[in-house]
Amino acid sequence: MSNREMMSVKCAELDVVCTGTCPGMCPDREREERQRQKRLHKFEILVETANDQLPKADPRRTVKEYSRPAAGKGAAQLCELRPAGVLLKTVHYLIDEIVPRHQEPWAEIYDYVFDRLRSVRQDMTIQQVDGHIAVTILEKNVRFLLCASYWLCEEPIQVFDPKMNDVHVQECFSWLLAKYSTVDSENEAEFQALAILYNLGSVKALHHALALSDHIKDSPDMKLAFGINRAFIEGNYVRCLRIMRRLPFVQSCALYRHIDLFRHHLLQVFNHGYSSRNCRYPLQILTNLLGMDSLALTAELCQHHGLEVTENSVHFQKSSYRDPGPRPRQPELGLISKKQGDRTKSSIIHGH
Repeated sequence: MSNREMMSVKCAELDVVCTGTCPGMCPDREREERQRQKRLHKFEILVETANDQLPKADPRRTVKEYSRPAAGKGAAQLCELRPAGVLLKTVHYLIDEIVPRHQEPWAEIYDYVFDRLRSVRQDMTIQQVDGHIAVTILEKNVRFLLCASYWLCEEPIQVFDPKMNDVHVQECFSWLLAKYSTVDSENEAEFQALAILYNLGSVKALHHALALSDHIKDSPDMKLAFGINRAFIEGNYVRCLRIMRRLPFVQSCALYRHIDLFRHHLLQVFNHGYSSRNCRYPLQILTNLLGMDSLALTAELCQHHGLEVTENSVHFQKSSYRDPGPRPRQPELGLISKKQGDRTKSSIIHGH
């Protein structure tokens, strides 16, 4: 057994925090093993060997993949763990070089980056990486996951699983918000607000936020988040959608998963209040209140709930209304997409 392997075993036995010694984005042993087993991702292959029977790995582009902990599996060796600086370099590589690719579907890019960022967090956990580097890595992880949930909203469950993405969003939020208790970050207000918006209506999230320092609670980001949360608790979904129009892009992505709930409750309220044999409600006004992008989309939503739409008006009727369950997700041009402007995915994930 080598000295490094002996050190790794001792760290595991004594529960001592150890620092990895792997200088690259992927340990040599893993890179060679995956090359031998033909398990290299196409993003990692030397271009000139791509058509060879056994493609070769590009050491500058190969990134350590996530490995599930297994029973009986030995402790990670120090030579296979990337220290904090290398982990941050790996995150920057993924965001700057992989995220902007246009040759492949973005769902494929997401899958690769998702797995490699998960591997980064795994190395962080084993080494108990702390401080500003840990906070920076987690902030970029959160932005990536939140934005990806919107950028991939139209994909079927076989391509993008929002529930799996949610598990990792919550994991990153939990870790990041705990780090803020020991590390000062100029982005704390942004991410405390994102946690409220993503977990809208959560008593636990609200209690955590109310215990924060005044300078965080009084920030513009937090005031907007508190405002939407209060409107949601009060059942004022029109106000939720109005405030949402003022949110930046990433915050709007965090709130995206709640939009259908806002609209569902609003239609219930309108159907109860305006149910009449002769009453017709203007489709244009309803479109504005629901934050829809067009009259056609509003008409489609109403018809989905069993309501009659004729001549640019809606006929609310208690006996006709039904709740058929969630519809396929779709982009929100006015409430979200237009806020991205001409910014690239990479710049948004970096927080530029």
